[in-house]
Parts: sequence; C-alpha cells; structure tokens
Amino acid sequence: MARAKEDYRSLTGPQKAAILMMSLAPEQAAKMLAMMEDDEIRELSQCMANLGSVGSNIVERLFVDFADAISNTGSLVGSYATTERLLLRGLSKERAALIMEEIRGPAGRTMWDKLANVHEQVLANYLKNEYPQTVGVVLSKITPDHTSRVLALLPEGFAMEVVMRMLHMESVQKDVLESLEKTMRVEFMSNLAKTARVDSHELMAEIFNSLDRNTESRFMTALEERNRESAEKIRALMFTFEDLIRLDANGAQTLLRHAEKEKLALALKGGSEAVKELFFANMSGRASKMMKEDMDALGPVRLKDVEEAQGIIVTLAKELSNSGQITLAEGSDEGEMVY
Repeated sequence: MARAKEDYRSLTGPQKAAILMMSLAPEQAAKMLAMMEDDEIRELSQCMANLGSVGSNIVERLFVDFADAISNTGSLVGSYATTERLLLRGLSKERAALIMEEIRGPAGRTMWDKLANVHEQVLANYLKNEYPQTVGVVLSKITPDHTSRVLALLPEGFAMEVVMRMLHMESVQKDVLESLEKTMRVEFMSNLAKTARVDSHELMAEIFNSLDRNTESRFMTALEERNRESAEKIRALMFTFEDLIRLDANGAQTLLRHAEKEKLALALKGGSEAVKELFFANMSGRASKMMKEDMDALGPVRLKDVEEAQGIIVTLAKELSNSGQITLAEGSDEGEMVY
C-alpha cells in the first residue's frame, strides 16, 4: 500500500486530477475520460494507479479549491498580458512572441494585408530609408490607393525612383519575397507593436514597477534630482502591491476570486500587515486560516520571489480594473501611502 498523502501542497496537477476523478461516480468519470486524449488518459491512469491512500482532509481541500476555481469561470479577464502568459505555458518563447506580434500588430491574414492597415505616414517613414527596389516590391503588394498615399509622402526624387522600379519590375522570386516578408515582420511589424504606447511617463512607470525596490528607489531619487516634475508624474502613475490597500471590499473579493492562491500566499508573505488584513478580512474564516497556513508553510522566501509574486497580483488587479470589474483608487497628496 502506498503511503498516505497528507501534504496538499506537494500534490502535482495530475495527482489532483486523479483524486478528483476517483471521487466521481463511475458514470461521471466515464464521461470525463471519453472527452480526453489518449496521452491524457494514460497519464491520469498512471497517477490513479499509484495514488495510494489519500486523507479526507486532502480530498476536502481539493474540492474547496476546485469549487473556487469553477466559480471564477463566469468572469474571465482577457488581455494581451493574460494571453501571453497562457501561450508561454505551452509554447516556446519564439512561437509565443510571433503569435503575440501578430495579434498586437495591424489586422490582416498575410503580411501584405497587415501593411494595408498601417497608417501611410508610418509606412512612408519606414520605407524612405530602404532601397527603391525594395520599396517598389513592397508597394506593388499592397492596394493601389494605399500605395498612392504612401508615395505622396515620400521625398519626390526618391518616390520617382520607386515608380521607375515598379514600371520595370519583373516577377520576384519566391525566396526573395519570403525573405522580404520576414524582414518586414521582424524589423517593422514587431517594432510597430512595441511602440504603440506613446506616453513616455506611462511606459517609464511600468518599467519602474518592474524594478526591484532598491533599484527603483535609487533611480527615483536620481530622477527627482534631475527632473522633479517627471519623477512626480511617474510616481503618480505607478501602482504597487501596497497600493491595493485602497481597494474596497467588493474589489478585494473580486481580486481574491481571480488570484492564484499560491502566488497570493507568496505575495502576502512580504506584504504589510495592513494589506494582509485587507485580504484576510474579505475571506471566509476557513479560507483565511488556510491562507495563513500556506504562508507559514512557505518558510523563509527570497525577496526576489516575493516581489515577482506581488507583480503578478498587481498586473491582475490592473487587468480587472481595465475590464471594469474593480476600481483602483487614484492616489492623492493627502492620502497616506504605504510603501
């Protein structure tokens, strides 16, 4: 007989699925298995066969978490950030980056479709630094009306060189065209997606939010000495884990429903007493007790890991705010800030 499992935190995802499956009625379990792929069934069956004895407290804890997770499915947050995190779980960084570039960039099935949706001024600014022959190929692949607008914005002499190349253009070899598409995708489309945000203070606030506390403090102090106005704008735009203290009860409860419990436990491990109390006060007595037990079970943790977890929770809060599900109160000169 395998040893009884009494540590919930040590269970893997497949083991949790195996416990859940074995807790179902046979006819319900059969329906679930019928919807799985063969490799999923093999992995799940292996886990069930090696599960051994599972304590009732573990089964109860699993169902509590499962019920919490299911209750969240009616209110999802879709954003570029959540989509990218999901893609990175199952795809390579390169493939995920390519997909994100596709959806962040202009709409269109092919590269030439996408270029047709790029503003003519943006496209002209890029093309004016290319060879006339290259520009001629690009403009021959997009719609005539869009081409006319781009040509009108190019320097007159350069535009005439492009026109002459287009007039005498022969069929372009497939490998040359593919190479040009790849170059446009890497050098132009990816940069276009990255530079969509134009507010430099918002961008810098996001960068500062991603720094560790010591580095952020050093940079902010140095910036205040050089440009106090910019430093104050950036500070006002920044939102930290400690700023969650300004959430109302409904907002805190909404955030709790969406947050990963493991990440929240790690984030709260390094949070102030005020932030901890905010979350504990908006949990049930049982959930609060379980969260405190999880935090105690973590033991000593690295500051870097805590800050990373806090960053994830803050990002989630911003996504919920953008979708109108919670309200992140703005800071004020008179309000007390907790850092």
